[in-house]
Parts: sequence; structure tokens; C-alpha cells
Amino acid sequence: MFPRLCRPSETQSFFLFGARGTGKSTLLRQSRFLKDSLYIDLLKPDVEEQYSLHPQLFERQVRALDAEQWVVVDEIQKAPKLLNLAHLLIEERGQKFALTGSSARKLKRGGANLLAGRAFTYQLFPLSFAEMEDDFDLQNALEWGNLPRIVSLSKSEDKADFLRAYAQNYVKEEIVAEQLVRRLDPFRLFLPIAAQMNAQILNLSNIAQDSGVDHKTIQTYFEILADTHLGFFLNPYGRSVRKAQRQSPKFYFFDNGVKRALQKTLTAPMLAGTSEYGDAFETWFINECHRLNSYRRTDFTFSYLRTKDGLEIDLIVERPGRNPALIEIKSAERIDERHVRGLKSFAADFPKSDLICASRITLAQKIEDVWALPWREAFKAIGL
Repeated sequence: MFPRLCRPSETQSFFLFGARGTGKSTLLRQSRFLKDSLYIDLLKPDVEEQYSLHPQLFERQVRALDAEQWVVVDEIQKAPKLLNLAHLLIEERGQKFALTGSSARKLKRGGANLLAGRAFTYQLFPLSFAEMEDDFDLQNALEWGNLPRIVSLSKSEDKADFLRAYAQNYVKEEIVAEQLVRRLDPFRLFLPIAAQMNAQILNLSNIAQDSGVDHKTIQTYFEILADTHLGFFLNPYGRSVRKAQRQSPKFYFFDNGVKRALQKTLTAPMLAGTSEYGDAFETWFINECHRLNSYRRTDFTFSYLRTKDGLEIDLIVERPGRNPALIEIKSAERIDERHVRGLKSFAADFPKSDLICASRITLAQKIEDVWALPWREAFKAIGL
């Protein structure tokens, strides 16, 4: 097992969100301060039914505990009525709750806002290179992703079978069971298209035509993916520059392996030098920035910038108290003037910024005002 960078509070109630399979339950079960807690696993159908039909049972059980004893509720979105009682018990007796969830969408309907200010919020992701240290393998991360279960498997066939099952169970357990869409078939058609559009600027109208639904429904589908922690939006840079800018967001899936499973490309080789490899490297790098920013509470803000004539900054990192960082992400093992030309074209628009090209080179180099860095050093230069 790898020590996780996510460290929930030991003194305050909290939510721990994350996609299925990221290790939320394992993290809590291994936390010493939760050793003697009341543990309620709503993934078990009989347990979920019991508390959904009889929520007052939850209150009676908690009131029977010592007020200092923790209560862990796994997958709280399956019985959102319990949140009202958790709120009451926090207020009345200072009870502490650890609440996990793989879907924020149903919680929003169920009143999770009642705990605002009374419960901290954390998120758990697939394993980071910073958690795996010397065991991290970039090729495996790009090809299979870094869900804990994937990392424990050695055979490619087993990894592929696991990811296929994961994709199927996502539809079954998150979408069907939670009744997040009215019609399932259009959503099933949407998923591989969404995976194909990973890391690209979203054109909802085109995706709608391919999926057979209207663009508002497609927008809802992407929101469902974000609410179930299967990915996140990367918004366009919010300030104007001298060049006309694109204004639609990009969407990044949270894990390359899951993305490839949804796209049904697990049997396709992941070869360096191909566009697929470059997209996978960009997706992984931006995901790592997203994870480390969450874990280390750096409060960085991420965006991208692309002009209508095709010039682009892959990632703009706005850092409190520091100059922004403009990041070009290249999977190449050699970097020269050609790779940083686009980045340099924005230097006048960001006169006090750090220009960084993150890549697979082994030694740092300076190309005029741009630092070309090995990807590990790039994270340090960004401040992650």
C-alpha cells in the first residue's frame, strides 16, 4: 500500500469525495483516529435499504455513542436523508462524522449544503507519482491509469478486464442506480464520444448530433461526469489578451485507463511519438496538477488559452502571491525552439510570468526565456 497525500482532519467532521476505486474506504479504515468508529457501509444493499427506510435508526444509534466517537458513513449519497440528522447531531452534541461519496449530484439534491461550514471537504484521486515515488511508471500511468487496483495488477490482460468492468459498473452503479438520467441509451452513446473528446475544446452541438440528443442534454451529461468525479472542466483563461480567444471549456477524464476503457481503445498500443501518446501525457500532467493542488491546499487556479488563429497555452497556473506560470506540455524526449514557439508568442501578454515547457527530457535547459524541464522538475517549478 502507498501512503496517501490526502489527510482528512482528525478533529472536524468531513466529506471525502472521489470516484469509485480511488481508495476512500481503505484510507478511512487505515486512519488510526477512526479505529473505534461506528462504520455504516451504504454500498451494501440491505444496509442502504435499512437506513433509507428508517433514518431515525441512524439517529438512535449515534445518540447511543460517546459524543467523542466518530461515525463513518460510506457512500452517503445513497441515503442523503441522513445528512439532516448528521447536521442535527453535530449541532446538538458535537458528534464527528466522516462521510464518503462518489457522487456529489445526489447530495446536492439531498441537502449537503446543510453541513456547509460544519464539515470540511476533501477529494481522493487515483495514485499520484508523488505517492508512488520510485514505484511510479509513466508508461503504465499513460496506458492503464493509476487506480490502486490497477497498480496491484501485473498482467495487461487483467488490467484491461478490470477497466472494462469499471466502465460498465460506472453506468450500472452511478447512473442507473442513482437515476441520474431519464434515458440511458443516449448516455451510453455519449460516453465513448466524450472520451474521444478528452482534452479538446468542447463543441456541445457536434457531440449532440453524434449522440442523438440536444446540446443542453450534453451539457448535463458532462456535469454528471464531473459530479461523479469522473473528470473535470478546464475553463478558458478569464482575462482578455491582445488576440481573440476561444471561450468554451475543455474536459479531462480523471484517469487515462478509465478514459481508454470508455473509448474502447484498451487494445491499441500506446506508442511514444503518436498523437494519442501526447494527449495521454497532457491529460496525466494536468490531472497531477489538479490532484496535488487539492492535496497540498495551494489554492492555485488552472485554465488554458487558445486564440482563434490556433495559438495555445496548454495550462495557465495562477498562484496566490506569485507570478503566473504558463505551461507547455510536450511528451517529447528532446525539446528545441519549435516546441516553445507558441509559448513565447504570449510572453508580451504575460510580462511577469514563468514560462515552462514540461516534457520527458532528462536534463533542464533554457531556451531564451523558457525553461524546458523534466516533468518532475516542472511540478516543483510550478510550486506543486
